[in-house]
Amino acid sequence: MTLRSPILRPDVLVTRPAGEAEATGERLAALGFTPIAAPMLTIDILPKTLSVHAQAILLTSANALAALPEPLHWQRPDLPVLAVGDATAAKARIHGFATVHSAGRDAEALAQLVLQLCHPARGPLLLACGSRQGLALAKRLRSTGFKVIRRTVYKAVPARVFPAAAAQALAKQSVHAALFLSAETAAVFVRLLPSVLCPSLSRVNALAIGAPAADVLSSLPWREVRRAAAPTLDDVLALL
Repeated sequence: MTLRSPILRPDVLVTRPAGEAEATGERLAALGFTPIAAPMLTIDILPKTLSVHAQAILLTSANALAALPEPLHWQRPDLPVLAVGDATAAKARIHGFATVHSAGRDAEALAQLVLQLCHPARGPLLLACGSRQGLALAKRLRSTGFKVIRRTVYKAVPARVFPAAAAQALAKQSVHAALFLSAETAAVFVRLLPSVLCPSLSRVNALAIGAPAADVLSSLPWREVRRAAAPTLDDVLALL
């Protein structure tokens, strides 16, 4: 009788916050990898009363949706939502918004989408975002004549200790890659990583969503730091 070797499913560290990490983990599992939850941030929703009469809601992250009232509580149930990417747009539809548009990429693409679908004369734009987020987008749109009402509805709280599951996977050298979907997440990872685990990174590829994250990660001895062709989860997963 011939014994079959077990199917290897390399570990991939998912540094996204809980909630976002689960969906990413499902996609990794479908690709033949074992996702290891290694959240570097926790999302805290801030209590806000959003009674703004806006022509559209702008979302740079799906994290803001938890702070938004359901569409029926707005004056216009069909209030348009303009989302930075497809994943955020999909979650906005699940939240109950019927008129949702996706920019498909990044904040600059979202600005272009606003210019295509909105007009300054129709009223203000509500930008629901995280702490210290959305400032450049608001400035960009205001320069074209829009009134932008920016509301901070959540904040990302850095982890205080390196996740035990990630440390164990790195120690046993089973990690193939680590995903970084923001520069902030990358910075927390770099700060918390125990120095004793640094040598294990020589066998791991760091997959960064953009240049800011890649620059932060370059301070560690990775096998390779790979940067996505476009700032989307699909493009990050394409680096595996």
